Amino acid sequence: MKRTIAVVTSSRADYSHLYWPLKDLAAHPDVELKLIVMAAHLSPQFGNTVGEIERDGFQIASRIECLLNSDTDTGMAKTLGLAVLGLTDALAEMRPDLLLLIADRYEMLAPASVALTLRIPVAHIEGGEISEGAIDDAVRNAITKMAHIHFTSTEAARNRVISMDEEPWRVHRAGAPSLDHLTRSRLRTEAELEQELQITMSWPTTVVAYHPVTLLHDTTEEADALFAALDQIDTQIIFCYPNADAGSHNLMQRARDFVKRHTNVRVFVNLDAVTYWSLLRHADLLLGNSSSGIMEAASFALPVVNVGLRQHGRERARNVLDAEPGTAAILEKIATARSAAFRESLRGMTNPYGDGHAAERIVHVLTTVPLEGLLRKRARAQTEEATRP
Repeated sequence: MKRTIAVVTSSRADYSHLYWPLKDLAAHPDVELKLIVMAAHLSPQFGNTVGEIERDGFQIASRIECLLNSDTDTGMAKTLGLAVLGLTDALAEMRPDLLLLIADRYEMLAPASVALTLRIPVAHIEGGEISEGAIDDAVRNAITKMAHIHFTSTEAARNRVISMDEEPWRVHRAGAPSLDHLTRSRLRTEAELEQELQITMSWPTTVVAYHPVTLLHDTTEEADALFAALDQIDTQIIFCYPNADAGSHNLMQRARDFVKRHTNVRVFVNLDAVTYWSLLRHADLLLGNSSSGIMEAASFALPVVNVGLRQHGRERARNVLDAEPGTAAILEKIATARSAAFRESLRGMTNPYGDGHAAERIVHVLTTVPLEGLLRKRARAQTEEATRP
């Protein structure tokens, strides 16, 4: 019999990671895929990226309108509540055999919580990682304890999930599925990228991907140093819009104001995954605090200046230079990142987050794991005692 597998996507960020698992699930003869789209995907302010999902050929089973047009933590909390209400109706009707979630966005607490109460087993991608400067860290760990199957990006993350008293047979190192784009998608050439984005890559290019630091009371306080540093660099600058968190409206407005003062700057509300990875492939530097600087940029040996608190604790390759959120510190790391010696030092590096074959591992487990008894999680100490001779 076919397995009904529901998948939730809430933003461009997680969709870019889910694209190839979704493709493989949709093509699998023993799977009925139910795609649930919610939050920023349905927001005009964040580009109505639901259209991209439809253009990619996916059928959408349910749309959950829940994102408030807000720039506060109160708005985030209310968005979470609305998501719970909408997802309860959707999942109660679907009753899938498995629910697949990814990563650590705060709104992912909603489907995990609803599934827990409806007794729907949860599979979770990218657990076991660390990002000490964002509420994402707590969200990620909470979902781990509500999940029944785990797909981690690194071996260290797998060990961390197991250390949280998850049974080892449930925890699979798959790699980061975003890297599957690098092996399965055709990235844009430099000429194609220039034509699509109406830019010229003959100039040194800095991509800025900066998000609110959700653990701070003032989620944008570290941005002052970032924008001050940007005022002093002489490259083409390409801003990508931040995530839909408290402070994102402030950052978007600052980027738009920055464009008005400079001629060498572009702002993009949304770049699809292939375009974004292509941009990283041809850029000279990634600046900001995005997880893409940690997880994906290493595949291109792209120098990254990671600013401030947000990604503290996350595993990283040697292409990442961490800068304190001060203007002088950021400029110093930018100078190092742009040096010939640093770029030469990155030759032959590998990405610790995987090999570009995560989707096939994820789909194999989702389609073969026994469903009977999956909801009952046993403490490792009990399991070991029960199997002791």
